[in-house]
Amino acid sequence: MQTTVSLWPLIGVAVIIVGFLLRFNPMLIVAVAAIVTGLAAHFPPEKILALIGTGFIKTRNIPLIILLPLAVIGLLERHGLRERAQAWISGIKAATAGRLLIVYLLVRELTAAAGLTGLGGHPQMVRPLIAPMAEGATENRFGKIGDAVRFRLRAFSAATDNVGLFFGEDVFVAFGAIVLMTTFLKEAGIVVEPLRVAMWGIPTAVSAFIVHGFRLWLLDRRLERELRGNAADAPPPATPSSATRTTGDEA
Repeated sequence: MQTTVSLWPLIGVAVIIVGFLLRFNPMLIVAVAAIVTGLAAHFPPEKILALIGTGFIKTRNIPLIILLPLAVIGLLERHGLRERAQAWISGIKAATAGRLLIVYLLVRELTAAAGLTGLGGHPQMVRPLIAPMAEGATENRFGKIGDAVRFRLRAFSAATDNVGLFFGEDVFVAFGAIVLMTTFLKEAGIVVEPLRVAMWGIPTAVSAFIVHGFRLWLLDRRLERELRGNAADAPPPATPSSATRTTGDEA
């Protein structure tokens, strides 16, 4: 005899989607989604609060783990980490933003494939080092850049870290998603070795590197076209002699 499965608890997923679309506080969204899901599953209020409290106790050390590296990175930035990164990359004449990000993409994928996912990341690598170096390489070739170009470079830097991590960690045999897939298949009667699943992640990682590397190459071409064109269209600076002659003529 089959029992009817209630789909009402899935309303918590809709709450999360709507909350993120409206850009509410993530902590508030998750808490409301948990309460709505519990009520839809006919859990008593005291049980919902008990489950939320149990989850908080189990993960109460996570904020400390997150905040400690941020404090170190903030201290380094205060003492000129970003400026030193820009100055160092400016000394490499052949460096461009695209070439720099392609190298970082390769390193990020290889380290993630080896399980070293903590070596990169937005707060500890992209913000203090990679984005300033991309900006410094661009300013070294084209001079002062505007906010639109600067924000585009930061977006590509963050995207490069995301692509390298996402597709690189799929090759790591002890990655959580691989363990989940092999466990699920085993319960369904299909025995698959985790190593074989990880090996099938290599073609995807290589394809991701080629596709995103091509996008970074196009970024260099676009910057060359835009910034070289702007520099060519800009009027030449007035020399002191011409400025003096103009002033005399007006007098």
